[in-house]
Amino acid sequence: MAAPALPITDRFQEVLERLSTKSIEDYYNPYQQFDWPDRLDEDRMWMSPELLTPYGTPLFDQLGEETLRRLSKWESINFYSLNVHGIRELLIEVVNRIHMPGFEIPSDFFHHFIGEENEHMWFFAEFCRRYGNKIYSSTAMRATSDWEPEVENFLVFARILFFEELVDFYNTHMAQDASLCDTIRQVNRLHHQDESRHIAFGRELVSLLHTRMRETISEERHAEVEAYLKRYVVFSINSLYNPHVYRDAGVADPLALRNALLADDRRRAIERKSVRKPLAFFLKTGIFTDDVLPVI
Repeated sequence: MAAPALPITDRFQEVLERLSTKSIEDYYNPYQQFDWPDRLDEDRMWMSPELLTPYGTPLFDQLGEETLRRLSKWESINFYSLNVHGIRELLIEVVNRIHMPGFEIPSDFFHHFIGEENEHMWFFAEFCRRYGNKIYSSTAMRATSDWEPEVENFLVFARILFFEELVDFYNTHMAQDASLCDTIRQVNRLHHQDESRHIAFGRELVSLLHTRMRETISEERHAEVEAYLKRYVVFSINSLYNPHVYRDAGVADPLALRNALLADDRRRAIERKSVRKPLAFFLKTGIFTDDVLPVI
């Protein structure tokens, strides 16, 4: 995992200093920040309708308002559960690299990152346990290749960046949705506040790691890296289509609903909106040579 020093630029140094200062200035204690109500109103939506997985298909109207309200609760719990699992995995990877050779310069910001992500994991888990009495399980996508250290380091932070950008799309939307209750809006608003710093940091770090990686691998190996990262993008999107969620919402055939939605091309344009920013970044930096995603 050891690696040569990053090709640090003045811009990266400035970004690190600015974001570290902002982390200190914006710090809040999540254990005191939230005034958790005993229950949330189940006659209201728990997630913006446009973010629900059947949205944009005929099935959205066929499910009916009552089922959609139940679905919004459980898709909300699934979304926060995915955050719990995703944060746990990224924390493991970042902790493994803090103050390690090759990561000397960003390690000071890693301390802010680790502290904030640990607190995010806590309040997402707290939401799930309080209002869903569960955290949905999740499976991780495994690598199909033994990656070189330079590739592994790049992929770790590229995955983290994509995960944060996907989540932030949902956070931003729900934080601004006045139809949602104050608790849901607050959870999403506070997470977006911190993630905006993490995304800015992640873009700079991923660009530097990509530059360093390209110096050590062949074009053929880079094509394998691109293919893997594209599969991760699709895997992450597909994780939102959870048959256990559909079952909890009272759908008679959860697997049939999931399969129908995954097969419905009308969902692809909606999914593209949620990943537009990270895909544009991957294209701009040469990480992706095109924006064609695989079917998995």
